[in-house]
Amino acid sequence: MMGPSHALSGAAAWLAGSWALDQFADYHQTPLMIAVGTAMCAGGALLPDLDLSGKVTTNQGGATVARTFGVFSLFVSEVVEKISLGIYAATRQSRDPRRDHGHRTFTHTLPFAALIGWGTTALAANYGKWAVVGIIFFMAGLALRGLFDKWAERAGWVVVTLCSAAIAWFTAANLPGDRGYPTLGFAVGAGCVVHLLGDMITKNGVPILWPIPTGRGRMWRMIGIPNRMAVKVGGKTETVVLRTTFTVISLLSIAGLFAPALLDRLDLDVWASQ
Repeated sequence: MMGPSHALSGAAAWLAGSWALDQFADYHQTPLMIAVGTAMCAGGALLPDLDLSGKVTTNQGGATVARTFGVFSLFVSEVVEKISLGIYAATRQSRDPRRDHGHRTFTHTLPFAALIGWGTTALAANYGKWAVVGIIFFMAGLALRGLFDKWAERAGWVVVTLCSAAIAWFTAANLPGDRGYPTLGFAVGAGCVVHLLGDMITKNGVPILWPIPTGRGRMWRMIGIPNRMAVKVGGKTETVVLRTTFTVISLLSIAGLFAPALLDRLDLDVWASQ
């Protein structure tokens, strides 16, 4: 799927999960916690595509996530793509095809999602509030780039970077205490998994089972649904049906999370005025 669809799916998954926990597990979150978690999951749902690099010197090409911070993120994407290709080359077996790029290899696996989630949690836990602020800055930028793709394209990476900095500053000013916030790592890792599931319904699939051998001479088998059922990347099913579905799920989840409290407050105000 394309970047905006991935970001929307991450936001929808986090909001729906937050609503389910609120309703059935009595796990309540503040509006700030929900907003931060949603941004982390939406941004995390773009991270696997860092293995699709563009042209650093001309600030062109690459996946949506690679263009978030201009030449800086394009350079990171170039490095990630080369590392992914190296891992593929080092672990491929005799029947795995030769590749000249690393897209949809290591970053499109469950070990990558687990590594990113664990690394985010470890970074926040070991370095406290300011590490959390840095993580929020980076992931908020990805979320803005994905969720508001047309605006971000017109505004440019400098504006996106400034908005990310503002979000990070606001969050820092409102975070209680100097602690690790391990939920951030879970949100980022969950976003990566949502990305994998999204790509599994497209024609090419993902090597989600790596590093488990999937047959004689195969390590990097692409797993997905049958081609006749696959979603065309950039087609109407993705851009209209799926994005509309993700948007509706997000809005209903937001309503479910906040409408009861708002109604209770309105009832109290009515009683107080009588």
